[in-house]
Amino acid sequence: MKDVQETQLRSVVAESPLLSAFLGRWDQISLPDAWLVAGAVAQTVWNHKFSYPPAHGINDIDIIYFDADNFSEDAEASHSARIRAAFRDVPVWIDVKNQARVHCWYKEKFGYAIPPYTSTTEAIATFPTTATAVGLRPRDTGLDLCAPYGLSDLFGSVARPNKKQITREIYERKLARWKALWPELTIIGWDE
Repeated sequence: MKDVQETQLRSVVAESPLLSAFLGRWDQISLPDAWLVAGAVAQTVWNHKFSYPPAHGINDIDIIYFDADNFSEDAEASHSARIRAAFRDVPVWIDVKNQARVHCWYKEKFGYAIPPYTSTTEAIATFPTTATAVGLRPRDTGLDLCAPYGLSDLFGSVARPNKKQITREIYERKLARWKALWPELTIIGWDE
């Protein structure tokens, strides 16, 4: 099943004008341990499954990377500006975050501190839902995939909380938006 789902994900992503724009020009990202992650990947799969337009509901593209040698806010902002300029033809916001510095701002944004991440794959494993805990990046051999919880929830259109780091409030805020845009999703409540 895993190989079938991975093949299916690669196919859906290749058909997406939005995601293929990034993956086809990945050399322009030019960041250490960089991945295209989270909502845009899951939402592309949901749009494909539910026959919505490819970019339906996708507000942004998340690019994460890991650079512990330079995790200043200025460096991250410079990379963000460079990547947004290189992909100015893409009609959504591009959010670029160095996972080595997330702990520096997390408490201010979400109200509680987290320990520093040690890699992008560790960060992906903390994403708010199992279906969005997915990362992609091109390799010479094809598309590299990071999916610490597998792809079953993603392809089953299941929104399930990943309680490793988030709060009920963060999860429920995401669900409210998702239910309006993808009413076909199967929602797993926080207490289930």
